[in-house]
Parts: sequence; C-alpha cells; structure tokens
Amino acid sequence: MIYSELLRESWRAMRTNRMRTALTMLGMLIGVAAVVAMLAVGNGARASVNAVISSLGSNMLMVISGARTSGGLHVSSGSTPTLHLTDADAIRGLPGVAAVAPSSPQAAQVVYGANNWSTSVLGTSPDYLQIRDWPLARGSNFSPSDMRGAARVAILGQTVAQNLFGGADPVGHTIRIARSPYQVIGLLAAKGQSFGGQDQDDTVLIPITTAQRKLFGAQFGDTVRVIMVQAQGPELLAPVQDEVDALLTQRHHIAAGQDPDFNVRNLTEFANAAASTTRTMSLLLGLIASISLIVGGIGIMNIMLVSVTERTREVGLRMAVGARPADILQQFLMEAVLVSFAGCLAGLLLGIASVLVVNRLFTMHGLVTAGSVLIAVLVSVTVGTFFGFYPARKASRLEPIEALRYQ
Repeated sequence: MIYSELLRESWRAMRTNRMRTALTMLGMLIGVAAVVAMLAVGNGARASVNAVISSLGSNMLMVISGARTSGGLHVSSGSTPTLHLTDADAIRGLPGVAAVAPSSPQAAQVVYGANNWSTSVLGTSPDYLQIRDWPLARGSNFSPSDMRGAARVAILGQTVAQNLFGGADPVGHTIRIARSPYQVIGLLAAKGQSFGGQDQDDTVLIPITTAQRKLFGAQFGDTVRVIMVQAQGPELLAPVQDEVDALLTQRHHIAAGQDPDFNVRNLTEFANAAASTTRTMSLLLGLIASISLIVGGIGIMNIMLVSVTERTREVGLRMAVGARPADILQQFLMEAVLVSFAGCLAGLLLGIASVLVVNRLFTMHGLVTAGSVLIAVLVSVTVGTFFGFYPARKASRLEPIEALRYQ
C-alpha cells in the first residue's frame, strides 16, 4: 500500500470517528502546549540571565577592599577602603591585563535647575566603560587631562538623565553634585538591572581623582573601594587572578596565615553558575511538562486498541483480498501518528498563544524558540509512533478467518 493511500485511509478513519479523534488529540494537545509553555519560561529566564551577564562586562575580575581589624573591631569586607590608586597602577603592569579601573561609589544629591535626584556617584577611570562593555549614547569619555587635573566633569546614566533632563540631551549642560558644578560630557547607553535587581542606569560617573580630591573628602586620601580588572581573554582570567592576589599580598605586606585586606572575585564564574542554574531549571520544566505527553501517548494507545477491536472484521476483509500484515501495521501506525501530529499542531498554537497572553498580562519574558517547537514536534511524532505500535502490531497479527468471524 503506497503512502498516499495510507494517508487517505487514515484520514477517512479519523473523520468517521470525529469525537473519538478529538478526545484522543486532547491529551497530546495539552501535553505539547505544556511543553512549549514551560520551555518558553525556561528560555526567557535564560535569556534574561544572559542579558544580565553581558551587562556585567567581559573577562572581569573585581578586587574589593577586604575585612580588617580596626581599634579591636573586625570590619566587614568592602566597608573600609584598603586599596590605593598605586595598587591599580601596579596591577595595570601585570601580564595578561587589558584594562584596570579603580572605583569608589558614594550616594549624593544631583541637581539641575528645579529638578533633583538622589543617586550613586562613582569615581572611576576611563577604562571603566571598556571593562563594563558600556557604550556611550552621546558625548565622550574622560580624557587623560580630566584625570590629571581632577576636572569637574560627569557622565550620566539614563535614569539620572531622564529624571533631571526629561527627554532633552544633557551633554554640555552643567549639573550640581554636592553643591559643586559639574559639566556633563557624556550619556551612557541603557544597561538595565543587575543580578540583585538594582538599576545600573541610576548612576553618575566622575573621574576618580575628582572624587578623591573634591567630592568624597580628604579622609579617604588616595584609597578606593574596588579595582576592576579586565583580562585579555577568558583563558587568562585564572592566571591574572592569581597574579593580582600575589601582587597585592606582597604590596600590603600580608604575612603567611594572616587574613588579607582584599578579596579578588571572578565574576565570570558567578555568571556561569547562574546560567547553569537556569539551564537546569529549563530542563526540569521540560521534563515535568513531558509527563503530560506520555499521558497523551497512553490515551492514543488505548483508543487505538479500541479501534482495532471495532474494526476487526474490516482487518479480516482487507487481509482476505490481499493486504499483507505489513500493510495493516502501516495503516494503524499512520493513524496513530496523524492523531499525534494533529494534536501537536493544535498544542503548538495553544502553547504559543498562552505564552503571548502571559507575557502581556504579567510582564514576563517567555521566549518560544524554533528549537523548542522542533523538540515538541519530534517528541509528539515519537510518542505517537511508540504508543501506536502495539495496537498496530496487534491488528497486523490477526488471523483473517478469525477476524471475519468476529462479531
């Protein structure tokens, strides 16, 4: 029996028992819709994590001022500056280092005209934008003369610019930070939220020398809270981390067995761990949803067994006029696959529609990909073939004489 005839016969059988076909498809429809929706949730979460990872910067290490004892009190990590600009200069000379950006943040009130905004002012160097992979939407970065002269210049994040200037271009205007005038020379591109949910665009960048000499006060001297280090490649992150650790241990005179007053953290490892977690979550969601596909497959097998019983005389008649067992097997198997595939298509439409509705109602970011659609189709066809094989094989092994006598 050629495949076109098989398709016609299978389609005729499905139309003859429309209600039964619809109920059989229902299990597969729900299963595929669940798989598509769950994979979309997982893909959306993974895409969100990847976006946050890319916003952190590439090949980046963070050297953070560490814990130390002061006046008999043990001060926590990052609470007291223990790093210096000279440490950043020394790190810049290590092999494998592409860029270094010493940084010190502090909250401050920023004013322009009648508008004001409380934000984080970050004193840093021109390399900061390179390390963070943070382009400028307009304007320019700090110049070497800005750094040497501790110029009162600033680069605004999108959130600060929106609250101070609305939709106007802030570049060239003068704002006030802690009652001192600063000329806006640049506007950062939008970054979005960090892992902790903080708005990365709610920031103002100024030269680190300006922050130390004119904004933060003389009590901090040339100290900084964080030194960001960019390696020349991902394969150099670990060696550079070891080099930075050894260099600062020597410069800060940390004795053997003594706790260091700094911490070197590899953000790539943290980001990879977060990405691995979302991949695992996506896999678990897909596996959970796949259970409904198996239930749908069992429903297909049960209905096909009923169909074989009802059509026993038909099978006997076909065999009597020359149909081979292989022809009977192919016919019933084709019916099972068609039912499964039809349920799959309906389930795809339902799954995609549900993802779109949920995204709109709950501001989620479910993402339906071609890969998830292909997986759902392949799984549904496989389920139909697997669970339809036993009823088809049972039909093909009927004895023609006994089948013709069946009442």
